Amino acid sequence: MPPAKKRTRAYDPAKIRTAVLAQFENVRQAVGTLTPEQLARPTRLGDWTVRELAGHIAMAVGAVGRALQQPAPAVLEVELLDWPSATAAHAGRISDDTKEIAAGAHPSELYARTASLLAELPPTASGDRLVGTRVGAMRLGDYLVTRTVELVVHTDDLSEATGLDIPYDRQALAACTRLLADALAVKAPGGSVEVRVPPFAVVQCVEGPRHTRGTPPNVVETDPLTWIRLATGRTGWAEALDAAKVSASGERADLSGLLPILG
Repeated sequence: MPPAKKRTRAYDPAKIRTAVLAQFENVRQAVGTLTPEQLARPTRLGDWTVRELAGHIAMAVGAVGRALQQPAPAVLEVELLDWPSATAAHAGRISDDTKEIAAGAHPSELYARTASLLAELPPTASGDRLVGTRVGAMRLGDYLVTRTVELVVHTDDLSEATGLDIPYDRQALAACTRLLADALAVKAPGGSVEVRVPPFAVVQCVEGPRHTRGTPPNVVETDPLTWIRLATGRTGWAEALDAAKVSASGERADLSGLLPILG
């Protein structure tokens, strides 16, 4: 019998909308304090400067408002759990667009413009409304979940590059953690390894003997930010193990061949 298809986790669109707005505001306040020298600093994202990273965040979040200004697509093309694997093909275009946007306006202007776009996202907007995205037509509710990933991942990048302690909205951090954990289960379906990211996510993955009761023989456990860094390639598996940021027990608990999840 084939394994059951992974069921998409349910998210409350109103709560995710609130989380996106809250985390965007956290980033906006931090970017507003940056000096020209700080904006010119390098980041861990290739040749992007802090200014370009800040521009990318504004672009990624503002995409929701821009999508809502367009007619709704007729057909759903991308489910939520397909999104993490669909982004890599667009990396080059994303980088080019980021550099163009960052060069065209000061971050303060970009963030004011993005805030105006987000203001057009009504609290009553249906999560089932289709919107056009870079990877294809998605449900608005699903697209908002992907914006928590963009915000949380790049908040971490921004903190690393500037030394600022930018806060994380709990709901945004939870949604980001859960989507990337579920994406691992899609990439490596099975039940032989349990991945725990307390307090937000537990998933089973990897083919092999299925665990049914008691303590699983193969367990991976880590904290949300370490998991997000592993899932996006910011941290390597061996590095996280050596730093005791992740624990892995059992002969199947080596996830190095499955990471990163999001390119």
